[in-house]
Amino acid sequence: MKQSVTQAKNPYLRHINSLLALLLAFTLFACNNDEPAPALPQPAMDKIEVGLGNNEIGVIGEDFHLNAEILAGDKIENVQVKIQQRSDETYAKEWSHEIIWEQYKGAKNATIHKHFNIPADAAEGKYDFLIIVNDQNGTKFEEKRTLNIYAEENLPVNPQLSIFNILTKEGFFYRRGNFIEPGQALQKDDTIASQVTISGVKGDGKMYLLLINKKFNHRPESVEQIDFNKAIVYDVFAHEGWENADHFSNSVFDEETFTTIRNLPDFKIGAAADNNIPPASIGGANTWESGTYYFGVVYKNTTYNMTFFHYIEIPIEIN
Repeated sequence: MKQSVTQAKNPYLRHINSLLALLLAFTLFACNNDEPAPALPQPAMDKIEVGLGNNEIGVIGEDFHLNAEILAGDKIENVQVKIQQRSDETYAKEWSHEIIWEQYKGAKNATIHKHFNIPADAAEGKYDFLIIVNDQNGTKFEEKRTLNIYAEENLPVNPQLSIFNILTKEGFFYRRGNFIEPGQALQKDDTIASQVTISGVKGDGKMYLLLINKKFNHRPESVEQIDFNKAIVYDVFAHEGWENADHFSNSVFDEETFTTIRNLPDFKIGAAADNNIPPASIGGANTWESGTYYFGVVYKNTTYNMTFFHYIEIPIEIN
């Protein structure tokens, strides 16, 4: 009883008790209304291709292909690529590589289509390949893939262009990297034939020879990318079960029997159908018209998941 009376007569204690009660009430109110801050939107990535045809293969000193579609959470700050060695792999030396692209800064979305060389000082082996999108809102997206880096001489197959010729009834139109008459156009009803040979392949593989109107801005770098609504197929040919590396050509000649096994197909500029298997009609958006066309080869080795492509530009006059 004495203690209670003493507290009641002490104004300072009453003041402190009031402050404590007020602080407790404020704390309880704050806790009841302490909702988490909303999560910031994060960037996203789609249609990722690491290496040609998404084969996850890089060759020391040679061109490397990367593609990705990016959507920022807010706006892109930058895009990074990191090639890092793995702790469970053995390498001839320590090596890593990093690239930062700043040109996408401020964009909401972007297509990352890059070709860059694997540095000459790279070590062979299996790596982590990281694609990182940093957002201006402080978030980021990271995609990890595998990258197998080879020296050229150690590739399981190494598709390379050996022959790329185009002929008309008058003779060569394009040969050994040059037009016979620069600037000359193919005319409607001209009949063409094209020989393409790719060296250094074995196992199973297939090539497509394509004509594509340049207006489509479509130059597929792998078989999977070919849009057959835009591409006119001049030829398609495959090889199967090759045990040893050899030259693969759409013109096949047996030197032992001195006989032709496969002739080059003919194709008429302005034709109603192409030479695909089965043939596809040429019309609609793909209707022939005067202008510049890409003519090229796209090859895929399905056994070793290796891709090769090559294009030239040809003027065509239909009118």
